[in-house]
Amino acid sequence: MKKDYTYKYGRGKVSFSIDASLVINELYINNYPVLPDPAAAVREAIRNPIGSKPLRDIVKPGETVAFIVNDTTRVANSHIFMPTLLDELNAAGVPDKDMRIVFALGTHRLMTETEMVGEVGPEVAKRVKMYNSDCKDKSQFAYLGETSYGTPVFINKRVTEVDHIVCTGSVVHHFFAGFGGGRKAILPGVAYYETVRKNHSLMLDPHAVIGKLAGNPIYHDQVEGTEMCRPSFLLNVVLNEKKEFLKVFAGDYIQAHLQCCKLVEEVYGARIQQEADLVIASCGGFPKDINVYQLQKTMDNAWCAVREGGVVIILGECAEGSGSATYEQTMQQYRTPEQVESAIRADFQIGAHKAYAVTRLMKKAQFILVSSMAPELVQLLLFTPARDIVAALELAFTKLGPQPSITLMPMGSLTVPLLEK
Repeated sequence: MKKDYTYKYGRGKVSFSIDASLVINELYINNYPVLPDPAAAVREAIRNPIGSKPLRDIVKPGETVAFIVNDTTRVANSHIFMPTLLDELNAAGVPDKDMRIVFALGTHRLMTETEMVGEVGPEVAKRVKMYNSDCKDKSQFAYLGETSYGTPVFINKRVTEVDHIVCTGSVVHHFFAGFGGGRKAILPGVAYYETVRKNHSLMLDPHAVIGKLAGNPIYHDQVEGTEMCRPSFLLNVVLNEKKEFLKVFAGDYIQAHLQCCKLVEEVYGARIQQEADLVIASCGGFPKDINVYQLQKTMDNAWCAVREGGVVIILGECAEGSGSATYEQTMQQYRTPEQVESAIRADFQIGAHKAYAVTRLMKKAQFILVSSMAPELVQLLLFTPARDIVAALELAFTKLGPQPSITLMPMGSLTVPLLEK
């Protein structure tokens, strides 16, 4: 019997019908209660932290503090918890003038003043000074040493020159660093470009995968670098797909983060019994499908759910195209996943690494992309273009036959399939 489905696509929606008897999985994030009073939960977490003294007992009057805060590409609702953090330290005798905010840009573009205010709220923006961390301006960074992986550790001086560093942010799965949050506020958050480039080059290691920290060289390298300017405290949050608070974790930057990752796995990890012949995934609409650079996150999750030799249909408008000129230039130069990998191994560069991140997944399955991009660009990026979902389904059924097993991922960038052994 046919069943109708509607998925988000850009700022709109796409509907399609398939035989419901073919669907073996329909993956959503797991239900978890929303916090009724996030600010109260923040106060409770920082006063009863994990593996650490309370924040107010760590920072003494006369000492300085740098808060590392997410930029616009990472939703954390910093405007809700930052006032509470400042108030807590005020109560401990630390005035606003002794605190600052440094935004964890990594290799992203600089934020405007308006964007900074938007992230932390106008009240906080008036109280403390705010700074971008410009990864390309070497004068902003202090050299702290080299990790055992050979990564030269340069961290922003606005962070290293204070008495205490407080890392903040949200935690989600990360396609090669295992999980976001925690140490990532420092490295790559406020690190120099060469530090980030060398660390991210470790994504070529087979242990650098989504949902894995132990044994992941990216994670261990980041921790080594972070230990060179060890944060005094951490506050990480877990949000749902509506950006509502599920839980707040605070304390030691490693121990509290590990507890946070367990909840992320519980909420966002969907256990499946078998990989499907066909996976149909939406990124979740705008802005998650604004370009292929962002859409790749959905690809990684769908890749976990499809069988070897199967097909993935991704609904991603990609109004801004690929999202990276460097990514496109790499694909113009190298025409197979194998060629891309060889080139990246020979000369790892940020931007070009996205070409590897995308094409490595195509060794397992065919990726059909329903987007607003020109078919020529879609093909350049090694996807199979489809003008709409009907055409995509025709292509998939032609390859797989009339009765493939199907997994549906309505929010593909938010749900990570975990194959039950």
